[in-house]
Amino acid sequence: MKKAKWTGILLSTVLMSSLLLAACGSQESGSAPAAGGQADSGKKDFTYAMSGVYKPFSFKENGNLTGFDVEIGQALAEKMGMNAVPITNPFETIIQGLDSKKYDSIIGSLTVTEERQKAVSFTNAYYRSGSQIFVQEGNTTIKSKEDLKGKKIGVVKASNYLDWAKKLTDEDKITTYDSDITALLDLPTGRLDAVITDQVVGLRFIKEGGGKVMDVGEPLSFDEQAIAVRKGDQESVDRINKALDEIIKDGTYEKISQKWFGRNILQKQ
Repeated sequence: MKKAKWTGILLSTVLMSSLLLAACGSQESGSAPAAGGQADSGKKDFTYAMSGVYKPFSFKENGNLTGFDVEIGQALAEKMGMNAVPITNPFETIIQGLDSKKYDSIIGSLTVTEERQKAVSFTNAYYRSGSQIFVQEGNTTIKSKEDLKGKKIGVVKASNYLDWAKKLTDEDKITTYDSDITALLDLPTGRLDAVITDQVVGLRFIKEGGGKVMDVGEPLSFDEQAIAVRKGDQESVDRINKALDEIIKDGTYEKISQKWFGRNILQKQ
């Protein structure tokens, strides 16, 4: 009898310990943070992609992703009542990542072109800039696009600047980069004769003392950059456009733009 009694007590103790451990495990799992490092508030995630190597639009600083595109995405998410979840992806496969549902949108300085409009649906423009030629400071041989024939040009992979380079020089004279900044840094080394990139990016690079570089000639084009979603997703286009209109009207857009560029980059030049 005693043996049976003690056996029963032992089994009860083990069972109670198991229940307590299970309860603790369940509570811990339920309090796990949501994506983006925020507590789960029942909000849906607003996932948006960028290269992460396109300063000042998206780049890593002290291990954290930051920049104009990151902050615009955060502001839009707040207006839409969603969690902002920025995601980095190589620019040359950024549309493929959208198609494969790795993320739901691209806020990655994606220029609106006829070719891209066949693959994605675009929102209204969220900034405007131009395609600009940059050369080493003191270069007197390149003054306009007509002087680029046969010259070594650096551009970012899969960008519309690559299309410009192919029109203006021989294809074997083109070097592609993951980052515009890396290309601009190569100008003073002599490895390149020119870089074609976003006007805003190049001018900020010069302002920050990135190297002995200068812009030449008129912009090759004036471009509109927009947010991309999967082709035909009009619901997302409408929702983002509404949020974009709200951050423009309430001054949030102006504040973010002034912080990164010292001017409003949505206004036409």
